[in-house]
Amino acid sequence: MKSLVAAGLIATLVVAGCGTRLNPLNWFGSDAETIAGAPADFIADPRELVTQVTSLKIERTVGGAIIRAVGLPPTQGYWDAELVPLNNEEPDENRVLAYEFRISAPVFSRAVSTQQSREVVVAQFISDRGLAGVRRITVTGSESSRSTNR
Repeated sequence: MKSLVAAGLIATLVVAGCGTRLNPLNWFGSDAETIAGAPADFIADPRELVTQVTSLKIERTVGGAIIRAVGLPPTQGYWDAELVPLNNEEPDENRVLAYEFRISAPVFSRAVSTQQSREVVVAQFISDRGLAGVRRITVTGSESSRSTNR
């Protein structure tokens, strides 16, 4: 009985050491990278682009910089504003960091009023590491965009 168990163990080790399909370690093959699409339940950002980007400033801070943009929606009451990175906060081949100025529309219609009363300010912190190699930062609205060079 011991010799039968030993023979089975030796046979398993021999097969496992081979590059054959009998080797359980070779059943799945090697890995390969695939580009996945958006999941079926993925919902795109429902916010719209701000109408105009009126100002863009980069303010240096300890450990990085703050991107500060001022947007002008068509009426008062817009909310939930954010700078949404277009390239996952990685510079593109031209070393540009690109953002969209996204904002939620008011639920009820609002007055147009003065430009100053409609302005919306957003900010985004970028670390020194995130700024490495960046030559330009761009913020885009639906009718205008602003860029600043380093």
